[in-house]
Amino acid sequence: MKQEKNIPYKIYLEEDEMPKSWYNMRADMKTKPAPLLNPGTLQPMTFDELRGVFCDELVRQELDDTTAYIEIPAEIRDFYRMYRPSPLVRAYCLEEKLQTPAKIYYKFEGNNTSGSHKLNSAIAQAYYAKQQGLKGVTTETGAGQWGTALSMACAYLGLDCKVYMVKVSYEQKPFRREVMRTYGASVTPSPSETTNVGRKILAEHPGTTGSLGCAISEAVEVATSNEGYRYVLGSVLNQVLLHQSVIGLETKTAMDKYGIEPDIIIGCAGGGSNLGGLISPFMGQKLRGEKDYRFIAVEPASCPSFTRGKFAYDFCDTGMICPLAKMYTLGSGFIPSPNHAGGLRFHGMSSTLSQLYHDGYMEAVAVEQTSVFEAAEQFARVEGILPAPESAHAIRVAIDEALKCKETGEEKTILFGLTGTGYFDMVAYEKFHDGEMTDYIPTDEDLQKGFDGLPKVDK
Repeated sequence: MKQEKNIPYKIYLEEDEMPKSWYNMRADMKTKPAPLLNPGTLQPMTFDELRGVFCDELVRQELDDTTAYIEIPAEIRDFYRMYRPSPLVRAYCLEEKLQTPAKIYYKFEGNNTSGSHKLNSAIAQAYYAKQQGLKGVTTETGAGQWGTALSMACAYLGLDCKVYMVKVSYEQKPFRREVMRTYGASVTPSPSETTNVGRKILAEHPGTTGSLGCAISEAVEVATSNEGYRYVLGSVLNQVLLHQSVIGLETKTAMDKYGIEPDIIIGCAGGGSNLGGLISPFMGQKLRGEKDYRFIAVEPASCPSFTRGKFAYDFCDTGMICPLAKMYTLGSGFIPSPNHAGGLRFHGMSSTLSQLYHDGYMEAVAVEQTSVFEAAEQFARVEGILPAPESAHAIRVAIDEALKCKETGEEKTILFGLTGTGYFDMVAYEKFHDGEMTDYIPTDEDLQKGFDGLPKVDK
């Protein structure tokens, strides 16, 4: 491994260099994300309407599209210090293996028990719930990283935590489920018989393996029907991208210390929390006309909301009880193939990222899961980290871009987000190694069923 002079293998910030404020991309967007709509009136949701579902301070953050920097409370910064700052790593070994002139960096978010970046927002949302005097929170989780992170945050703050986990993941990832229970959370496979909306979904789709949209509906029903509870979400919402901006802010500070300029910034995209967090300060520069970067969102070919979805208002949940968001969507009734091994399973994409994509500030690519696991294995063998399947989507495209540099001789600098580790995803790795993994890609007819269910909104 040939190390570049003055560029260490791992770049760590000092504690006093950690961000003291979150960055709100919306403040610099010329075209703001469209507002959430009331599902009954189809009018923009007000503070009073949203506060019945979300914590008051989180509603304020959700509706704020003018304040560029929002101070991180001291208590949250103190919690961050348990596992932050996270390292920015130069992938020297991967570069050498690929024989590419490209310089590859990744921001590693797996150095905490939850195993992913999700803890950055979980502790913030739990903190605001505690400050409001609530008893607990409800949520959904797909592959389980968000549920794990939230259960940790709630245990730390003494809050009750009720998790509805997508049924296929509940069955495929029992150990992540047990981590949640270790931290005191109750975990229910979704859809379930414990809620009205769950029973309705099961009646209409017997034997369904579930979706994030189903689990969201159940979690929201439980939150709104139990006094002292609110619903929290691990991705998609603007408030979550705000909290995750610590990823990008740390990354930019680390790169600036060593005079590193990324040309290409790559992130996996399911609902948008990791991608939005990583690109935030760099996108801010692009929005303000200060610098230009190439941003690539990587999504699974089995759930291609950016690359094959429609930019339209849609329900965020299958039960159609949540606010409508304008986003790239496959339809709230779309249920991804159970073969899909990663957690990137939401039918829609963050309204903020959807607007940026629609306005041409970034591009998107969909990749098939066998090629994703090939990239994950290649990365693990040379960089020494077993990546989460979600992260491996970004690794796949980072490798592809590095190989293009090899063909052209260009010395581009590539940055991607390594959202977490894959040690609870060994069933998926096993299927890949045994040749049992398939590359399901929905047909146009499959997608049309979801599009047919889009609400008619004249906005």
